[in-house]
Amino acid sequence: MKQKKLREDAIHIKMREIAEGVSLVREHLPKTAQEFGNLGLVRDGIYKRIEFAVEDVFDICAIINSDLVLGMPIEDDDILEHLVNNDIISKALYRKIQGMKGFRNIVVHRYGTIDDALAFRLLTENIGDFTEFLDEVEGILKKHR
Repeated sequence: MKQKKLREDAIHIKMREIAEGVSLVREHLPKTAQEFGNLGLVRDGIYKRIEFAVEDVFDICAIINSDLVLGMPIEDDDILEHLVNNDIISKALYRKIQGMKGFRNIVVHRYGTIDDALAFRLLTENIGDFTEFLDEVEGILKKHR
């Protein structure tokens, strides 16, 4: 049986967008939560870049799910479950992507007021999850060439 091919160009475009966005966030993320809370429009730009990066993560996951014909998703969680159940991504990465999604939902929907101190902590502690995701996707691409 012929191995299914992934749309590498589309995935690489999304990967570049994630890397560029995360790089900008790292560049502008201050050293303290108080400084972060005082950034104003720059803080809002950081939130927006993370939002876009998370959307790109889900776009990549959807492309992989579709190209490898892993199943018809009804929602984002179905895509991730297909990827885990077919040993495309690890359970650990699955949990990290779920965390990204939760953070994105808070930023997008502004559930109450965003706690900038909590957001700063989450950003500083978890920004590396994007790099881990990109590394794992690169491995997936190599495997399916």
